[in-house]
Amino acid sequence: MTEESFSFTPMTYRLNVYIAQQIASQIICGQLPVGSKLPNELDLCQRFGVSRTALRESIKLLASKGLITSKPKVGTFIQPRKYWQFLDRQLLEWLKDSEDPQHFLKQFLGLRKSIEPAACAFSAEFATEEQRDRLTTHFNAMEKASKNKDADAWTLADLNFHALIFQSTSNDFFTPFGNVLTTVYQCFFNHTSVRGHFCIKEHRAVYQAIMDKDPEAARMASNILLKNNHELLSLNPA
Repeated sequence: MTEESFSFTPMTYRLNVYIAQQIASQIICGQLPVGSKLPNELDLCQRFGVSRTALRESIKLLASKGLITSKPKVGTFIQPRKYWQFLDRQLLEWLKDSEDPQHFLKQFLGLRKSIEPAACAFSAEFATEEQRDRLTTHFNAMEKASKNKDADAWTLADLNFHALIFQSTSNDFFTPFGNVLTTVYQCFFNHTSVRGHFCIKEHRAVYQAIMDKDPEAARMASNILLKNNHELLSLNPA
């Protein structure tokens, strides 16, 4: 780690969060490899120009996300990725900003392929009439954005559309994916919304199946949409 790596913007971050983010970026990028030991407290305090209290709060934050582990009288060490809390919103922000976007988004697409078709099926079966009305509003906004080739409006409408699907499953275990992964969805949509191609046909099939209360059709339409997303992601190398 270098002094230049830690340019400090206190108005943007609370100090302990900022320090944690800077250390996390070094871990994510491999500059602090798995199994390596963090510099001692005194060195880190001098590097950041902070008190031990602030630094220790940062260390606690990193430990809570599984990035590091402390061994009494031995030191603090970088944890393997299998211990990282990948559904933690703050960690997702750090990953999005520090990892190779193509690799990160392909992994995220793998998660979507595993759970989103099921979410669409549940939404088709259990969404309330109020939720179906809101889904119509979001889909109409997507159609408008598609016709106008408005990528920003599309991203917002698409984000709302998918988040609502998770929220309308009547299954509490799906709900967090509509909340926690908001930032990742937006990053993903920005990479896959090729100019002039917004997948409106595939989204219409998902929307119509949910409105028709047809779970299997919703599941199939979601699979087709995600296959299309995979192809679009391949067209946008980082």
